[in-house]
Amino acid sequence: MKTEHGGTNGRRSVSIVTYSDLAADPGAWDALMGRALTTHPHYSRHVIAAHHAAGLADADLAFVAVRGPSGLDALLPFAFKRDVCRLGARVARPFLSPFITQTSPLVADDPDLPEILDLLVAGLRSASGGRLWRWPLLPTSTRLGAELLAAMDRAGWQHGIAHNFERPIVERRTSYDAFLAGHPNRSRMKDLNRRDRRLSKRGTLILDVATDGAHLRDAVTSFLSLERAGWKGRAGTALTCQPQHEAFARALFADGSGPIGLRADILRLDGRPLSISLALLTGGTVTLLKTTYDETERSSAPGLLLEARIIETLHETRFARRLDSATLAGSVLEDVFPDRETICEIVAAPRRASRLLPVDRRIRLAMIERDAKALIKRVLGRR
Repeated sequence: MKTEHGGTNGRRSVSIVTYSDLAADPGAWDALMGRALTTHPHYSRHVIAAHHAAGLADADLAFVAVRGPSGLDALLPFAFKRDVCRLGARVARPFLSPFITQTSPLVADDPDLPEILDLLVAGLRSASGGRLWRWPLLPTSTRLGAELLAAMDRAGWQHGIAHNFERPIVERRTSYDAFLAGHPNRSRMKDLNRRDRRLSKRGTLILDVATDGAHLRDAVTSFLSLERAGWKGRAGTALTCQPQHEAFARALFADGSGPIGLRADILRLDGRPLSISLALLTGGTVTLLKTTYDETERSSAPGLLLEARIIETLHETRFARRLDSATLAGSVLEDVFPDRETICEIVAAPRRASRLLPVDRRIRLAMIERDAKALIKRVLGRR
């Protein structure tokens, strides 16, 4: 499939390509990441390569790709799954894994943004064969999210929200004092400050930051050990309990090539790690990946103390403009991260796909499914 448009900056085209095709030209992929409107790292070359190395993505993983005179203008990896929204038939969705927390396409910050998105939407229709898209974890409050939905409107798609929540983020203020003064939950921050002081009386409490080399590799190894020693290890959900997940973490933090920064923040008491956070930095945004803590120190809330220290460092060193918690609804970080970003699950259908069953009814099926899963989880949690 190939569709072309003539734009103000020359001719653009949209096509379906594979991971192998894209990996053959890493510079073009990195260049798009460097000029992208999106601030999440999940569809960057570095992160998809880590998925591939760990066996979580195949070499023939498909992407909708828009190309223009400047190279790649847009990318979205996608796959198919059987879904209740099509009564058990297959729908298209952005590529997901247990580590992907946002699914905005990579789209260049370009004066021809509407044209690029029109081509991308045309590619989405071709990629799905005119079938339904079920699109989780899309930030609709961002410029890109709003423009993507507007492009669907121009193409005659029907779409609606099946689920949404407010994700905690931190937008950097002019200073840390300004951050604290305007915090909506100042009592929580004061409590964390008291806990921090109590821990400091027991020894030397520091924030240790690793960004590359042996220091970073050691931090990842410490993270894996600390996580396995806690409840996730006992439940079998720690990264080391699943070889592919451990392989992904090690591949992800082994090499910081391209426009992706790697970061591990370690809260240490007399050298011993109390909590470790792994994160990725791109486009001025730090996206949290995983956090773990020493459960023998649970009463001190070391995980939250670490996040509070990271926020303070953000303001002191200005290493980024924002922190993305990358959490789902109900996170404990809602008390600490004061800002919010709306994350939605969208059900979207090209004109032909919505004839047999309107999108609003498909959304109702998705909501029933979500409620049923939540009920099962609650029942199992009581046992």
